[in-house]
Amino acid sequence: MAKELKFVMLLDCYGDLLTEHQRNIMELYYCEDLSLAEIGNPIGITRQAVRDIIKRTENILLNYEEKLGFAERLGKMRECFGKILETAGQIENDNIRNIITYEIKNGLDLL
Repeated sequence: MAKELKFVMLLDCYGDLLTEHQRNIMELYYCEDLSLAEIGNPIGITRQAVRDIIKRTENILLNYEEKLGFAERLGKMRECFGKILETAGQIENDNIRNIITYEIKNGLDLL
């Protein structure tokens, strides 16, 4: 998994456990793809300070994942739902296939 995608997933799982400042900077960096200068200038901090916050917050997120493992389990659940959805497409009975497909999509939305 690409490093950027990994941290986007970790932010999705654990972002609410970060301070608002940490979460905002991480979202700007990883989700909005802003540079260190683009993040730092409006809030009055240096590029180096932004980089330090990102590195510290990355370590916090990795520590959460190491201890809790939610992001890994979430990825595995999405993979399982995908396989079930693919298999459901082979069901000949339209009514049953539609019900299963609908419920799988609801389950994926909950993730």
